[in-house]
Amino acid sequence: MKEVKIGILGFGTVGAGVVEGILKNGDLMAERTGIRPVVAKIADLDVETDRGVAVADGVLTTDAVAVIDDPNIDVIVELIGGVTIAKNFVLRALKNGKQVVTANKALLADFGEEIYRTAQENGAGIYYEAAVGGGIPVLRSQRAGLIGNRIESIYGILNGTCNYILTRMEREGLPFDEILADAQALGYAETPPDLDIDGVDTAHKAVVLASMAYGAPVPMDACPTAGIRGLSSQEIDNAEELGYRIKLLAIIKDNDGEVELSVEPTLVPEGHMIASVSDSFNAVFVKGDIVDDTMYYGRGAGRLPTGSAVIGDIMEAAADRLNEAGVPVSVTMMLQKETLAYCPAEKIEKRCYIRLSLLDQPGSMGKVMESLGRYNISIASVVQKERHTGGYVPVVILTHKAKEVEFASAIQEINSLSVSEAEPVRMRIEDFES
Repeated sequence: MKEVKIGILGFGTVGAGVVEGILKNGDLMAERTGIRPVVAKIADLDVETDRGVAVADGVLTTDAVAVIDDPNIDVIVELIGGVTIAKNFVLRALKNGKQVVTANKALLADFGEEIYRTAQENGAGIYYEAAVGGGIPVLRSQRAGLIGNRIESIYGILNGTCNYILTRMEREGLPFDEILADAQALGYAETPPDLDIDGVDTAHKAVVLASMAYGAPVPMDACPTAGIRGLSSQEIDNAEELGYRIKLLAIIKDNDGEVELSVEPTLVPEGHMIASVSDSFNAVFVKGDIVDDTMYYGRGAGRLPTGSAVIGDIMEAAADRLNEAGVPVSVTMMLQKETLAYCPAEKIEKRCYIRLSLLDQPGSMGKVMESLGRYNISIASVVQKERHTGGYVPVVILTHKAKEVEFASAIQEINSLSVSEAEPVRMRIEDFES
């Protein structure tokens, strides 16, 4: 039986979950792999608070650098978060030739290329399953089970906070702000909740997924991002009447050799698998050119689900180290190409839901239709509601496919017509066509 010594940086929620999991099932892991994981050191600024797990005397320390530099420690696990100190610690460990495990999606999204290249140059490994989808092994599926596939598309519900809010809005008809407050009280949403509800957390995960799918680090500015802040119950109700549900989706596609990437609220058909993903669960729908459609579902965050993913990475990193496997696939898949080509707005085609509050007088609808037609946007259906508010009437338009740049121009022109009470609401419709 071989032993691998682990140094953990950060003893918060996930760090405690990792230690709990190793203490609970370390014998099982040793039986299955012939490798016994041993938590040798845990570094945290707070070594007094009870985390609900017992560790041996001498394991806790406030000196993270000493843990990183300890020649007896084989695997460093970074769980402190952020992109400053965490980056310095990760790079230091890789330059020491150590295997590094992280759950830090923001770090990989912002500094992925530097981290992967440092690992490659030093014959080390960086493992990051827990950074995307918590306990769902979606990255491992790409680099193992789907390694022989070209990835055609990925659709992901990657933020449990947003999915929880959208689910409760749909079920209970409550306003966004009230459910957000509940989510914060229950610990589903941070205070402030900006990274979640503005789509940034989802975008961090999306660029990591896209980087692995297409073979080069994807910068954050390649991912147009919109969140669900202030989404009205009216949109939820309208979508349901039309046979759709609204989900905050990460959308990743191979568009004739160019990467199409976005995070945006999206109407999805209520009969599609991804529409049924509710509450704080995550799901990732991946289409490969050989395997066709696959879907991965589970807890996207939390102490034990995320801890489970980290433990999986620890055992993979340990095996690679003991077997002298060299630079792992989790690094080489991210550095297949120097750069990627990204699909410009002039080429991205989509269907859209548009809601307007139109002035209730002859010609208002005609002006809107003229603007849409001028930008080559054809209409699939129009629903005019009977509710009148101050001389305005709600109108919902579903379009056929048109280019994103044409939608943006048309909406800008409609805003200038003075026939709408407020700026039109526009969301993508995704039909998951082959």
